[in-house]
Amino acid sequence: MSTGEPAATGDGLRVPCLVNPSRHEIAVHLEKQTYFWADYAWPSDKDLDELATLVNLHPLTVQDARTFRQRPKMEEYEGYLFMVVVGVDPGTESGGPLLREVHMIISGDYVITIHRRPFDALDELRERYNDQPIRSEQFMVYTILDAITSTFVPVLSRIDDDIDDLEQEVLADASPESLQRIYSLKRDLVAMRRVVSPMRDMFARNAERIAELPRMQPDDRLYYRDLYDGLIRVSDLVDSYRDLLSGATDLYLSTVANRQGEINKQLTIIATIFLPLTFLTGFFGQNFAWLVGHINTLGTFLIYGIGLLIASVAALAIYFRRKRWF
Repeated sequence: MSTGEPAATGDGLRVPCLVNPSRHEIAVHLEKQTYFWADYAWPSDKDLDELATLVNLHPLTVQDARTFRQRPKMEEYEGYLFMVVVGVDPGTESGGPLLREVHMIISGDYVITIHRRPFDALDELRERYNDQPIRSEQFMVYTILDAITSTFVPVLSRIDDDIDDLEQEVLADASPESLQRIYSLKRDLVAMRRVVSPMRDMFARNAERIAELPRMQPDDRLYYRDLYDGLIRVSDLVDSYRDLLSGATDLYLSTVANRQGEINKQLTIIATIFLPLTFLTGFFGQNFAWLVGHINTLGTFLIYGIGLLIASVAALAIYFRRKRWF
């Protein structure tokens, strides 16, 4: 904080939480040297240009703030840090646009968040801490980062339940819909893995640089270690669930293969049973002299005609039963 006095009270630091603030609102808080949080949801280029003029942002920061679909990163400029962090939206269905990218500008005078999609985690955080006493500027930054990274937990819990349901569903009835759900969950995990790993590494190496910013009130640095530990757990869960989904895929393919094998076995049995019948009926259908001259009574027809057909079917049925083919 700039002076340590204007925004502080006897029970802590009060941080105004602004939503898409105007140029005038930012200027007032800067003039009063009040630490504030400004949250921009889909700001226009004009908004970013005005913000850059007010807080003296580097042109590269403005360019990065406008560019989304970036990897998580932390870049240090004179007097502030620019960060790209990513959370998820627990309300998004599997296979949908799950990730929520947030750009943060952190200094000893303010913290600014920029995002293009609605993010309930930040909305709830603003309602909770708006002008409420908190420990310090660092704690405000920590709560924002924690709110973003904690969104992975409910999504992973839902994926865990979905995997259990899928395994039971595949065993009961391996349908194409089950395979589609497996691939949707895999896409979600791949998307999370792509952002969780670089964020974990970023907090492992550079998180303490936040505490070293000019005019940033000293506070407990264990906050950022907690973020790092949380991201390690998320990374481990993502890897574990990817393995479980690979196992579910193998289970689906195995179940389908077994079902096709059963169908092929039944068709083979039917074809094999009809093979001697076809042979015998074809054989006796020939106009051989002996056959035409001797098989001319009902008893002879039943013995040589129908009898041989029944005997061949019975023999094959006994053979298949002994082989345990059905």
